[in-house]
Amino acid sequence: MDGLTAAQRRMIDAGVPQQAIDVFSHFYRQLEAGATGMIAEADVEPLTGIDHAAHLDTDPEELRRAADQTVVIKLNGGLGTSMGMDRAKSLLPVAPGLSFLDVIAGQVKHVRRTHGVRLPLIFMNSFRTQEDTLKALAVYPSLRTPGLPLYFLQNSEPKLRADDLTPVDWPDEPQLEWCPPGHGDLYTALQTSGILDLLLDQGFRYATVSNSDNLGAAPDPGMMAWFAASGAPYAAEVCRRTPADVKGGHLVVRRDDGRLVLRETAQTPAEDAAAAADLTRHRFFHTNNLWFDLRVLKDTLDARHGVLGLPLIRNVKTVDPTRPDSPEVIQIESAMGAAVEIFDGATAIEVDRTRFLPVKTTNDLMLLRSDVYEIGEDFQVSAVVDPPLVDLDKRFFGTIADFDDRVHHVPSLRAATSLTVRGDWTFGEEVALSGDVVLEGDALGA
Repeated sequence: MDGLTAAQRRMIDAGVPQQAIDVFSHFYRQLEAGATGMIAEADVEPLTGIDHAAHLDTDPEELRRAADQTVVIKLNGGLGTSMGMDRAKSLLPVAPGLSFLDVIAGQVKHVRRTHGVRLPLIFMNSFRTQEDTLKALAVYPSLRTPGLPLYFLQNSEPKLRADDLTPVDWPDEPQLEWCPPGHGDLYTALQTSGILDLLLDQGFRYATVSNSDNLGAAPDPGMMAWFAASGAPYAAEVCRRTPADVKGGHLVVRRDDGRLVLRETAQTPAEDAAAAADLTRHRFFHTNNLWFDLRVLKDTLDARHGVLGLPLIRNVKTVDPTRPDSPEVIQIESAMGAAVEIFDGATAIEVDRTRFLPVKTTNDLMLLRSDVYEIGEDFQVSAVVDPPLVDLDKRFFGTIADFDDRVHHVPSLRAATSLTVRGDWTFGEEVALSGDVVLEGDALGA
């Protein structure tokens, strides 16, 4: 049995929807033919000449009308494995008594009350985050919009052996034989779950999508009104790049047809890395906050027989992420932001850095939990000073368990411009840092 047939059979036996199998097969054939998904610098131009969200001016009734036709979708499939977690990252506390999920729920409920709108909140969970997330949200019985579910599941696909592209076997932990197909699966999962049709049947027209670990991407009626008035089928939020943003996805303009294209770091050839990191050339990065017209998405999926045709991302890993000696595998992935090139008339809008507050490391988590940020009555998260640069020693602070063992109380960082920790340090009560702080010592502390 060849690799594709074996993978398809495994997906059928697991009950994966046929449309998701078709999308996987589309990518598999590209992978088998040697596709890498690379986007060369010679084939693109930098993104220029876009509007800034700060210049929007919208009538209050337009705000309410747009908000009442919009659904908030949060990507909630991440386990926080880079920080040593084995459950949904969104369960992490970000302030006393508040997790990511609590803040998200508060933001949505505030907009509903303020504008008198429905504004459904729907999570795209993975099979690894589903149970814990639903337990955490059970304390908000009114969060679910009548007639709509609170979640849908991201699809799953087999990990493929790197040597022969057959589905990997790992009897020690069979669940590690499977992986999510990247957040580009959003569009497929919306349709296979039936939620896309449900939303359209109930009069919803627009979707705003962001990661659950980005609390800056709060539902914004002003942005909703802008997107509704734009008539665009799709829009991406971008921010000005800084030296800290040389990695990550950024939008470029494809030379041969003028379309916007998302180029991820994994899609940048090594010889083009310097050009891609040039802040004077590529001035914006993709926040992974995006907008799309539900009706246009439905029509496009139907016209393409359920296969949107996103660019392939070839992700090479080991079958067990905790064991570098386990077999090397390829995970077929796609990025939801790559859909910008699918839709005629897709656009981008520049937003302030306040719309981008992701937590990818314990450095980010220390900042978010510190007095640099405040959470208002509207559950908006805002910085009261310019955030300092935090760089914790990965040997002692890299995982959540290590971080919590050492950071008993987050220090005051309002007067700090940077914090660098090298060594095994512990933070106790009433610690305030000022200026550029460097803590150095051996593994026993200093």
